[in-house]
Amino acid sequence: MPEKKSFPWWDFIRRIAVIAVPVALQNLLTTTGSMVDTIMIAPLGETTVGAVGLCAQFTSLMFSCYWGFVGGGMLFFSQYWGAKDDAGIDRSYGITITFMMIVALTFACLGTLAPEWVMTVYTDKESIRRIGADYLRVVGFAYPFQILSMGMSALLRSTERVRIPFYAAIASVLTNMMLNWVLIYGRFGLPAMGVQGAALATVIAAVVNASVILLLAKVQKYPYLFHFRDHFRWNRAAVKLYLQRCFPIICNEAFIGVAIMITNMVLGRQSEEAIAATAVFRTLEGLVIGFFAGFSNAASVLVGKCVGAGELDTAYERAKRLVLLCGSCILCVCVTLFLVHKPVLTIMSLSGESLRIGAGLLAIYCVAAVIRMCNWTMNDTYRAAGDATTGTVLEISFMYAMVLPCVCLSGLVFRLPYLLIFACCYIDEPIRFILMQRHMYSGKWVRPVTPEGQAALPAFRRARAKR
Repeated sequence: MPEKKSFPWWDFIRRIAVIAVPVALQNLLTTTGSMVDTIMIAPLGETTVGAVGLCAQFTSLMFSCYWGFVGGGMLFFSQYWGAKDDAGIDRSYGITITFMMIVALTFACLGTLAPEWVMTVYTDKESIRRIGADYLRVVGFAYPFQILSMGMSALLRSTERVRIPFYAAIASVLTNMMLNWVLIYGRFGLPAMGVQGAALATVIAAVVNASVILLLAKVQKYPYLFHFRDHFRWNRAAVKLYLQRCFPIICNEAFIGVAIMITNMVLGRQSEEAIAATAVFRTLEGLVIGFFAGFSNAASVLVGKCVGAGELDTAYERAKRLVLLCGSCILCVCVTLFLVHKPVLTIMSLSGESLRIGAGLLAIYCVAAVIRMCNWTMNDTYRAAGDATTGTVLEISFMYAMVLPCVCLSGLVFRLPYLLIFACCYIDEPIRFILMQRHMYSGKWVRPVTPEGQAALPAFRRARAKR
């Protein structure tokens, strides 16, 4: 009890706000841009909205494939930042961005060269496949720039420079919105390009995002992005350590990405009204995830920095409270979103059956999201502290043993109502929450990679064993 009373809550909240608020605002901007995209595409019909929504699921698969490297990179960035190891930061960034760009180029080739095949994987509706292929064929060129921006943003946030990605997001979203208005419907004498215009706007906005990050970093004399030679001064030992620590994270994201793809294949074989409602829901889900991303980055930086600097007790106390704050904030966001869901869904082109389904999706998600985001926050905390295994094993095990079988059986075999199929996507979250909480209080997730952290580890373990 005395330890809880002495915890510096106000300083802790201030530190969280410095990192989390700009990240949350950046993601809110991005989600707002996606909502505007959906609103602008809406006059083209529910089929078009559903097609672009399924293309977003292909982008989400790419996200799963490269996010393992982002999570692994932030583990090293934040701990080396706490230890003030500039060479370690440069080396880790070089390894991270190399792997990320391999993923980017792979998905760019699939999107631009084989869009019809990609859409066939996600849906059996010919009208949706045709529109989606037109969109993917153009938007695939945005992937390398989007992933480069994500890698740079991860480094900037891990070293507590969160404003640069925020300003770049403002420029990117404004560019995307303006060009959507011009290119989709053909303003200023330009031809109306429809979904291809929306895709081209996304490509140009991605280029703007990466360019603004580099420009602002240069103006502010931020060093790490421009140490090009140091980025690629690897040795076998450095790559081995990186892959050893990141391998569970990479496996987690890859396996979960495949599972989500299978889930989306099931959802994409339901009615066109359900597909359109899901596409709109995914955009609104981004609002919740946007706020969560702020806590995710705060967890990675505030906990990882302390672990790297050898302040393990501080890292432990911060981690416990991050989960509490995350759950409270996400609950407020979900309640607010549900209170205004009807006019929002209507504006985004849903009506009749698709509106009913969309409202049901939001109701289910608002119940599940609080627990889910707490689980994600704990997992990100473990990763930043060096434990990339526990959350991975739990998430993959429950996904393949419980979630996927329930989704596939309910959607493809028993043909249950769509909302019941969707609810099956979250049935594992309460069980994982209990298991993750037990691991949190054990303190076994603290596994430093820096000499300072490793030196402090024995005393920390002895203190935890006495409790």
